[in-house]
Amino acid sequence: MEFGWNNLFGAAIVVIMLIPNLIFARKHTDQKNLCTNRAMNLMEQIGRRGCLILMWLPLVVGKFGFAGIPAFLIYVIGNGILLFVYLILWAFYFKSSSVKTAMALAVVPVCIFLLSGLLLRHWLLSASAVLFGVGHIYVTKANQK
Repeated sequence: MEFGWNNLFGAAIVVIMLIPNLIFARKHTDQKNLCTNRAMNLMEQIGRRGCLILMWLPLVVGKFGFAGIPAFLIYVIGNGILLFVYLILWAFYFKSSSVKTAMALAVVPVCIFLLSGLLLRHWLLSASAVLFGVGHIYVTKANQK
């Protein structure tokens, strides 16, 4: 089963994930990154941009494809559940920010990107998800102090 040269499901996931982030950024224009580790900040940004692009564009792999229908179903259902959890976590975070919620908001997108990369057999997306995960969790933890 293949998507072809782009993945509209992946693009939709990215757009939905960006909406609460953009709302938060608009409401909190004065928020600064407290993480002083340049390597981790760079790792987070490279991983983030890689994931956002590779979720819908199959660079290096040519076209997106699944090993079979079960992989596609896991992709759709798994990402649907993770995306729902992500939006619920944002609702809680908007009401009352906490370290636990912030860390969960750091982990869930990594799970979405990694699940997508593995099931789509897009190894560059999987690698970007790992980079993003390590960097994002570190930076999020540094910003919670």
